[in-house]
Amino acid sequence: MVSVSGIRGIFGEDLTPENLARFTAAYGTWVDGGTVVLGRDTRVTGKLCEDIVAATLKSVGCDVVRVGIVPTPTVAMGVLKYKAAGGIIISASHNPAEWNALKLLNGTSEFMDADQGAEMIKINDSGSFNYQRFDKIGVECDDESLVDYHIEQILALPFIDADIIKNAQLSVAVDAVNGAGSISVPKLLEALGVETIHKIHCEPNGIFPHNPEPLPEHLTEICDLVKQTNADLGVVTDPDADRLALVDEKGELFGEEYTQATVFDFILSKKAGPTTTNLSSSRVADDISKKYGQICHRSKVGEINVVKKMQEVEAVVGGEGSGGIIVPDLHYGRDALVGIACVLQHLAEQKVAASELRARYTNYFMSKNKIQLDELGKDADEVLETVKERFSSLNPITIDGVKVDFEEGWVHLRKSNTEPIIRVYSEGKSVDAANAFAAKVTSII
Repeated sequence: MVSVSGIRGIFGEDLTPENLARFTAAYGTWVDGGTVVLGRDTRVTGKLCEDIVAATLKSVGCDVVRVGIVPTPTVAMGVLKYKAAGGIIISASHNPAEWNALKLLNGTSEFMDADQGAEMIKINDSGSFNYQRFDKIGVECDDESLVDYHIEQILALPFIDADIIKNAQLSVAVDAVNGAGSISVPKLLEALGVETIHKIHCEPNGIFPHNPEPLPEHLTEICDLVKQTNADLGVVTDPDADRLALVDEKGELFGEEYTQATVFDFILSKKAGPTTTNLSSSRVADDISKKYGQICHRSKVGEINVVKKMQEVEAVVGGEGSGGIIVPDLHYGRDALVGIACVLQHLAEQKVAASELRARYTNYFMSKNKIQLDELGKDADEVLETVKERFSSLNPITIDGVKVDFEEGWVHLRKSNTEPIIRVYSEGKSVDAANAFAAKVTSII
C-alpha cells in the first residue's frame, strides 16, 4: 500500500527489503541529502527494517540520527530538535504485528502533504535516485535520550504543572500493547509526579497481546485492571503511541471521540482560539468549542489535512476522533504523550473523578457501515453525486466525499482508496438514531 504518507504492507510478502530500499532512496533523494531522524516501534521486523532504511539513506547522502524505539511523535520532536530535513518512523501504527511501514515526515515535523508525496512517488517510479560516491555518503549517530527531550518539552508547556499533578496523588493504569509507549508512557507519568503506576503489556517486544487498535472490544484487560487497582485513570496507546484511549475510575471507557473532547476542554480553558477536527469526528468537539465561544473547523479525514486546516485558522488545539491529539504549542502532530499530560492536568485542576469529567460531555453514538459498490453496479462518484443532489437543501459538505448534517445528527460518506466500497459514518444521540440517519441516506441509493 503506497500513499503520500509512506509505504505499508505485510513484511516478507508485499513489504520486502527491495521495496523498502527503493522507497527510502526516493525519500532520501527528495530531502536532497539532508539529516533524517529515524525511529521505530517495537515490531519484530523493526530493527531489520531500520538497518535497511539507515543504510539506504546514507547511500543517497543523508545523515541519519537513529533514535531507536520511540513513539511517532517523539521522532517529530527530533526533527524539530535537530532542524532536520525530515523523519522516518518504521511503524504500521495499529495494524497487526506481521505488518510494518514507513511513515514519513517533512522538515517541519509534519506528515508530507499531497504535493510533497506526489513528488516523492514520482522519484520512486522513475528510479532516479541520488546515489553518492564513497566519499559523499552520509554518516549516522545515535540519540538515546530523545524521549527525555520530548518529555522535557511537554513539562515546559505553560499549562502543564507537574507539582499540581503530583499533589493530586493520582494513580494511573497503563496498557501500551507492548509497543513504543511501553517505556515512554511510564517515564512521562513519573516525570509528571504520578507515584502509583499500574502496568500491563509494557514490555517493548512487539508481541501484541491483543488487537493493537485501541477500540473498546480490545480493551477489556485495562478496564479490569483499573477496577482491581482502584486507579484514578487508565491510559491506552497504540503501537506507535500517537493515539490515546482513556478509562475512568469505574473501569468504563471514555469512548473513542472523548479523548479529543477532554483535551479540547482543557486547552480551551487555558487559551482562546478556534479548534479543528475532521469531518468524521463527533459533534462533541463542536459542543465544547461553542462552550468557550469558539468555532470548531472541519477538514478532510487524515492527520495532515487536520494540521493544514489548523494552520489556516490558527487553531489552538486539534485532532481526530480516533484519539489523536494535536497540541500546536508542542508540535503539529498526533501525540498520545501530550494528551496524557493534558488529561492529568485537567483532572488535577478540576478535582473531580474521571467519570464525573466524562459525564459533563453530551453522549453521542456512532454507526459505521459500508456500501458495496460491486453489488450495486455503480461507481463511487455516481453514488456520492446522488446523495449530494438528494440532500442539496441541507447544503452538504463535499470537500471529502459527502457529509449531510441533520438537526440531531449527521452522515458522512467517503469512498475507499483500497476497496470497491463507500464508507458510511453516522452519528446520533442513540445507536438507533445513528443507524436511522445512515439508513435515511443509503436507502435512496
